[in-house]
Amino acid sequence: MRVVSNKVIFCEGGLKSLDSGLIKRLLENLSNQITIIPTGSKFNFSVFVQGYLYTDEQQNNQNYMIFRDRDFDIEPTTEIKLLQIDKVGKRIDKRTFLCHRTCVENYLLNPELIHNYWVTKYAEKLENPISKWGHKDSPGIDNITKWIEDAARTLLHYQAVRWALGNLCQLSASKKQLKTTWTQSGKIPISLILSDCKNEALSLINEFITTVSQVEAIKFEDSLNKYLQQFDQEEFWIQKQYLIWFDGKDIQAAMHKISQNSKLPYK
Repeated sequence: MRVVSNKVIFCEGGLKSLDSGLIKRLLENLSNQITIIPTGSKFNFSVFVQGYLYTDEQQNNQNYMIFRDRDFDIEPTTEIKLLQIDKVGKRIDKRTFLCHRTCVENYLLNPELIHNYWVTKYAEKLENPISKWGHKDSPGIDNITKWIEDAARTLLHYQAVRWALGNLCQLSASKKQLKTTWTQSGKIPISLILSDCKNEALSLINEFITTVSQVEAIKFEDSLNKYLQQFDQEEFWIQKQYLIWFDGKDIQAAMHKISQNSKLPYK
């Protein structure tokens, strides 16, 4: 499928993914002006975009942006806006924007939205006995609100650990690769003697070891303690900041898990 408009949004997921579906819904009045292209995994963005806009001329003339989940790559800001990674690496397009909340799923964790959908589907079931809706009526906005928070509270430690690991991933050392040459691309060393080549290789190995040693368990512990303290603050829960910081897919999974308890009002 080729571009049918001069403005393109590349996003994560497949053709029927939540990401592309939500963007299409939000921009339905601009559907004739913007083409939305799902790219699969976020790790495929660079190669996919280069392949799709296969010439430098097209890439320079094309009005496009890349939209993806923020995940645990960078922390959210107090200002609600799309974010960009501060240090743009070679594999990251400068037109890459990350959502304010952790992922697209976070934006659907809205008690009123869930309640209205629930009520609508239950009404359809009452009118149509063969409806596949397998639940009773909505437990109400208050119970759904508590359900989301209860699920998030079970994830506090897990999300703190994920954030601590995310911090380690941002270290340049964690992205360091052992080089296989010490010369520029397309060139060979001045000396091809075994001893000289071996010494150069040992220098690369020592440089690699020194850099990677920055990824230390103590840094993980420090980062983990910081997030544990932050997520344990009362205002974090009063302000429902978990909807911004915690992974929406994880919250959904936790909601499903605790809903299996028949003693709770949102089974």
